[in-house]
Amino acid sequence: MTAETPPDRRPLATFLHGPQAEAGNAAAATGDTPAPATDETGDEAGDETGAIADAAPTDDAIAVEAATPEPAVPAATTAAPAFLRGPRPALRTPRWQWGLVAVLGMLLLLQIAVADRARLAGDARTRPLIAAVCTVLRCALPAWHEPAAYTMLQREVRPLAGQPGVLQVQASFRNDARWAQAWPALRLSLSDADGRVIGRRTLQPGDYLDPAQGPRQLLEPGQSAQVAFLLREPSAATVAYTFEFR
Repeated sequence: MTAETPPDRRPLATFLHGPQAEAGNAAAATGDTPAPATDETGDEAGDETGAIADAAPTDDAIAVEAATPEPAVPAATTAAPAFLRGPRPALRTPRWQWGLVAVLGMLLLLQIAVADRARLAGDARTRPLIAAVCTVLRCALPAWHEPAAYTMLQREVRPLAGQPGVLQVQASFRNDARWAQAWPALRLSLSDADGRVIGRRTLQPGDYLDPAQGPRQLLEPGQSAQVAFLLREPSAATVAYTFEFR
């Protein structure tokens, strides 16, 4: 018996070139020139084979397709200009930051109010607020000063018996303001029969109050007070007098 010869392995090119490549390889092995392929069916088979051969890609075409990669686009060219990117998303501020801003603003207003409390306390519109602030912070609040809110209830000026040229002055008045006031300054004007002022003096609380009472005492709203003091008469022609609160 003779050993069987294993079939020759078909090269990869034979699969790429079809039947013609196989005939060419066989001819190259025998040294003969391959004859044109024919089929029992005649021209139809030859046409079909030719169509298959034409449809198969060539080595050159495969090499071109493999060697022509798609060009990469640089990353710098893909970024659009800033004015074409559209609006950026708005950043949301945390709520605690708004609360902190509100607290700092209130502290600033509070410092301004305390520093300027003397002027603000002199305005009837802002005094209640400043009074509340000073109650909490225990700051000194200036007394309310409204001389026009004092109402004269009774007044009397007469010569003092046994002392020529000395006048005894008595007066009572009431504080009709909304808040407590310090004792007012009294301005006493003396006139003659022709209405001419012949003497005028302004008395501070320390001049007409009892030293034991103290001039720092305040008159509460609706509270009445009585004062009495002596005054030297500037002229014997004094016939009239007027009181003013300062």
